[in-house]
Amino acid sequence: MPLSWAQMGVASNKFDPSYAFVTSPFLPTSAFATLRIIFALYLLSALCVDFAFNVRDGNGESFLSYFTHLSYIGLTAYYIAAAVQTLAYARWGSYPLRSWGKGMQAAHVLLQSMAITFPFLVTVVFWALLASANTFATPSSAWSNISFHALNSAFALVELFLGRSPPAPLIALVVQLLCLAGYLGVAYITRATQGFYTYTFLDPQVQHAFLAAYIVGIAVGAVLVYFITRSVAMLRVRLTRRPEGIEGPRDMEKGRAAEDHEVEARHGTDIVARSSIERDRVE
Repeated sequence: MPLSWAQMGVASNKFDPSYAFVTSPFLPTSAFATLRIIFALYLLSALCVDFAFNVRDGNGESFLSYFTHLSYIGLTAYYIAAAVQTLAYARWGSYPLRSWGKGMQAAHVLLQSMAITFPFLVTVVFWALLASANTFATPSSAWSNISFHALNSAFALVELFLGRSPPAPLIALVVQLLCLAGYLGVAYITRATQGFYTYTFLDPQVQHAFLAAYIVGIAVGAVLVYFITRSVAMLRVRLTRRPEGIEGPRDMEKGRAAEDHEVEARHGTDIVARSSIERDRVE
């Protein structure tokens, strides 16, 4: 049975009618756009610098063989796209993705879902299974491991808690599991073409019967992370739901201005009333 656009998270005739993908319930849109731009620039810079280190050390050809780097590229791509769209909305009151067609919109929804799940999976697997005494052996390795195995989750947390993006559709979990399965192929192709395993827990000669346990365990971990982040997003949406009829920050600002005007009017009325009472008392 073919997938519907509703299952991909783009059911509405007008994509993102409440501008949830480019606004924050806690920050003005301009500040949110600036934050996303800063994160996108750092992520892109970290990728370029780390790739340069790998080339210097003779490991450039295997850079894309690591799931850490692939997921970081996805996180970088998401933040670049989100920064551009948020900046456009802050400047012009709308953003291009809303008119780019449902295929691009569905891709953005899926990319956002991976940007708030894969970083946590990478961080947990690295610090639980792969970290060693060499993790902080040199300033460059310390910076690289912090950037790729700690800050990646920090960036995902900011997106999860400060953004207004809706919970990821269930199909996103299927796509994520397919990506993990596809990465197994990448890992074993790397072994066949370059002669090494990207991660030691994927080596059947070392792990033997535990290999299947590691693979299944990581898949189960991915499922858990997906449902945890989805639950957090659902709770955040519920707690920060906007009043009916308010779509974007500009409407919110109009609402706040109207409230301020009403308060000032009431305050002025109270002052006039108090003045009248005092005048009557004097008379």
